[in-house]
Amino acid sequence: MIMQMQAQQINMKALSKTEKKIVERIEKNYNETLKLLEETVNINSGTFNVEGVREVCKVYQREFSKIGFEVQCVEVPESHKRGPHFVATRKGKKGKKLFFIGHLDTVYERDMPFQPFTIIDEKTASGQGTNDMKGGNAMIFASLKALHELGLLKDRHITVYFAGDEEESFKPTSIGRKHFRETAQGHDYAIGYETGAGVDLAVVGRRGVSDWEIKITGKQGHSSGIFTPDLGYGSILEAARILNEFRETFDKVPNVTFNPGVIVGGSEVNFDSKKIAGSASGKTNIVTKTTIVKGDFRFVGQEQRDWIKQKMQEIAGKNLNQTSAEIKFVDGIPSMGDSKGNYALLEILNQTSQSIGLGEVKPQDLMSRGAADVSYVADLLDCIDGLGATGEGTHTPQENMNLEHFPVLIKRSAIFIHRLTK
Repeated sequence: MIMQMQAQQINMKALSKTEKKIVERIEKNYNETLKLLEETVNINSGTFNVEGVREVCKVYQREFSKIGFEVQCVEVPESHKRGPHFVATRKGKKGKKLFFIGHLDTVYERDMPFQPFTIIDEKTASGQGTNDMKGGNAMIFASLKALHELGLLKDRHITVYFAGDEEESFKPTSIGRKHFRETAQGHDYAIGYETGAGVDLAVVGRRGVSDWEIKITGKQGHSSGIFTPDLGYGSILEAARILNEFRETFDKVPNVTFNPGVIVGGSEVNFDSKKIAGSASGKTNIVTKTTIVKGDFRFVGQEQRDWIKQKMQEIAGKNLNQTSAEIKFVDGIPSMGDSKGNYALLEILNQTSQSIGLGEVKPQDLMSRGAADVSYVADLLDCIDGLGATGEGTHTPQENMNLEHFPVLIKRSAIFIHRLTK
């Protein structure tokens, strides 16, 4: 029933003979696609569930080997405490060289129970990772499978890379994403299947993200002396000043946000920076000695990133009396600039979408997306992202995907890939 409804949405008259065969093949394979999605969603592959990530990797080894790809699970050092990356390749000389991006892991939350794959009704399926991004992984495979079965991948150069730790990548990323970048080199286009915002949007730019941590120190003493020259203001009030000046500085700057994610302050403070967890004790009549704040900021381009760091350092250095502050930065995912090449890819997708009756595809607002692996190769290749499954509740127990969109997005995906590889 779902496939019949979606087939009516495709304008078959606008398709070439070959493209009509692609649509028909995707419809023929659709039940198998859903079974693959169900199998992978039912494997708990939270980032730190190394065996779960490895099991999903083995599923895709099995499937991609059936359609002519060389496959491997690329193990990482045990000290990384992460699962392997999946890589599938086939080499050729015709058309553009394509680099497909997905990820095997799902978001890991300590208090979030695992949610298996469940079809709620003909419009919705729920489950952990259904739209972020096991649905996108299944779309990549279904698209390439249809093209392979029709002989359309012969002599084409394609690499599929599903990272094992996208949701919480190993730091420093210069090590954690070294193999990813090396594998991407030599391709023409990077195509990401992260969660889609809808049939009418795609991602041509993403903001980058960096973490920051501030340790503020004050002079401890009886609260009756607070604000005096000898005792000063204490660490908590200095933290409040710093955070408020951050807010005032960055509140109206285009594409910039900053967020303090955790704050711990008092007379005695214990804080684990890796776990981002801590405890504090104190008394209402004691001026605080230590406060620690950890958060992130988001940006577009290295120049803006460096400007933000400079401003934060300046603000953190203008200390209230008898206080001091030390700020440290850890760079995470870089930004994906919305380049002309990215917009050219969007235009091909847009033309494909309109020709098959799905309407115009526009660039999604930078401010509405988080960071993603595609950004690590944005300086190497033209990129487009957000082509994956649509849904709601990402990173929550209510995560679901739209079953009405899913098959039609696979069809558009396969035709888009076919046009690129021609």
